[in-house]
Amino acid sequence: MRPLLAIMSLIAAPALAGTAVTYDTDQSFDDVIFGLENAIIDAGLVVDHVSHTGEMLERTRADVGSDVVIFDQADVYSFCSAQLSREVMEADPMNVMFCPYDIFVIVRHDAPEVTTIGFRAYPEGEMQKIQNLLDGIARAAIGRD
Repeated sequence: MRPLLAIMSLIAAPALAGTAVTYDTDQSFDDVIFGLENAIIDAGLVVDHVSHTGEMLERTRADVGSDVVIFDQADVYSFCSAQLSREVMEADPMNVMFCPYDIFVIVRHDAPEVTTIGFRAYPEGEMQKIQNLLDGIARAAIGRD
């Protein structure tokens, strides 16, 4: 049975890999955030939470013994679609693990002239509906729709 487990772990590994869909722009962080908020609203959705990840990392940098500045700015916007969430969870109740949906906007400290917007890549199947939603919102936020 061990060879079967090894094979199964190799098959599952690509699906578990943390990949992201990203778009780079020369627009300012504030402009991209403004565009993102509007794109979420235009999609008929409501922002549930904004995580100020960059501020948290900077605030706690010395506390964890680091002198590395990762981001100049980094926020993660969380939201959900009742209709699409129901569809993907009726297809597979375990799709609950992907909710709420997040889009991040970052300015890396080592590339301050570039703002990146993105989201995690979702598995094939029903979750592609969510990936398409997030892709449309991210692209609209930076005027690439």
